[in-house]
Amino acid sequence: MAVQVTESDQIKQFKEFLGTYNKVTENCFMDCVKDFTTRDVKPEESSCSESCLQKYLKMTQRISMRFQEYHIQQNEALAAKAGLLGQPR
Repeated sequence: MAVQVTESDQIKQFKEFLGTYNKVTENCFMDCVKDFTTRDVKPEESSCSESCLQKYLKMTQRISMRFQEYHIQQNEALAAKAGLLGQPR
C-alpha cells in the first residue's frame, strides 16, 4: 500500500525543513562567527561551524531513534493490553 503525499504536505515539509535549516544556521553563526573585520572566514570559525552542525545532526538522529523506540514500546504495550501479544495461534 503506497502512501500518497499531497502537494500541500510537500510544501509543509519543505517549510519545516527551511525553518529548521534557518534556525541551525542562525544558532551556529551566532555561536561561531566573532570577527567581522574581514570578509574571510577564519579557520576556527569554519571548524566551529562544522562542529556545531555535526552536533545538531547527531542530536537529531539520537532524538529520532529514541522517539522510534518509545513508539515501538507504546505499540507493544497497547497490543499487550488488547491481548494481541503472547497468544499462540
